Amino acid sequence: MKKFIPLLFLLVLGFSFQSFSQDEIPAYIKEKITYPVLDFHPFIGVMPVEEPALPYNPELDYKVVLDLYGAIKDSTAIHPSILEVARTYNLGVANGVPQEKLHLAAVVHGGLVNAILSDIEYEKKFSIKNPNLLAIEELEKVGVQFYVCGQSMAFLQIGKEKLTPLVHPAISAKYSFVTLGQIGYVYLNVSE
Repeated sequence: MKKFIPLLFLLVLGFSFQSFSQDEIPAYIKEKITYPVLDFHPFIGVMPVEEPALPYNPELDYKVVLDLYGAIKDSTAIHPSILEVARTYNLGVANGVPQEKLHLAAVVHGGLVNAILSDIEYEKKFSIKNPNLLAIEELEKVGVQFYVCGQSMAFLQIGKEKLTPLVHPAISAKYSFVTLGQIGYVYLNVSE
C-alpha cells in the first residue's frame, strides 16, 4: 500500500498539471521538482518518489512510442503533448534508466501537424515564431525521433518543405505505431 500511494499521487499530479497555466508551478511543487536531463520548461520536471515500484531493470531497453495529436489552443506556447514527450524522457532517467537504454519516438498526426511547422510557415499561420521547435530540438539532441503522419500532411495540404526538418514523414500514424510496435516500442498516448 505504501508503494501505491506515491504512484497515485503522481497520477493525480499529472491530471492536476492541466489545471495550472502552462508556466505556473505551485510553490509546493517548485521546492521538490527535479529536471534529470531536460529543463526547458517548468512542467517537464519530475517529483521524487522514495522506493518506487518497478525500478529500472538493466535487462531491458526502454522503447516508447508516444501518440501526439490534437489542436493548437495556444499558438504562443509549447503544445502540452510535446511537453509530455520531454517529461516522459525525464521520468525514465529519474527511474534510473541510462540514456543509452531509453528510446523514445513521437508520432505527430491530425491537427497537431501545425505544431511542427517551420518558423516561417508557423509565423504565416499564427503571426509568431514556432515555440514548439525549441522543445523538438532539445528532444532530438537526446535521441528522441519525431515522425509525422503523411496522411495528415496530405489532408491538411502541408508539404514536407513546410515542416521542421527534425520530423520525418511516414506513410501514416497508424503504420508508424504498427512498425514501431513490431520492433519493441510500447504505445503511450500522451494527448488525452
